[in-house]
Amino acid sequence: MSRLSTAFFAAAVLYALVGMILGMFMGATQDFTMRPLHAHINLLGWAGLALMGAFYGVAGAKAPARLGWTVFAVANVGNLLLLSQLYKIVHGRPPIVPALMAGELLVVASMALFGVCVLMAGRRAAS
Repeated sequence: MSRLSTAFFAAAVLYALVGMILGMFMGATQDFTMRPLHAHINLLGWAGLALMGAFYGVAGAKAPARLGWTVFAVANVGNLLLLSQLYKIVHGRPPIVPALMAGELLVVASMALFGVCVLMAGRRAAS
């Protein structure tokens, strides 16, 4: 498995652990106000990054590694910005709107860049 694929899986595991711990906390306290945060951690962090890691593992050398590392960085910075502001929203505090918007845009940009990686790997495989 490539270093890139391993990095995506490692980050995904960290998000999964945070999501699980948050889920356990919500269950223990019977306070489910943080379920939107829990869902976003699991979807964007665990599921999204794990699927990307699987792609880079399968595509191997056909995937553009440099762009893949860019996707990794953009996705994680976007996730952290978005999730930190979502935490504030769920707790009834106003978010830092530029940070929230930047996080949202970075998450979308990372997915668009990932799509480019998929297309580039597909073209290289067809050659």
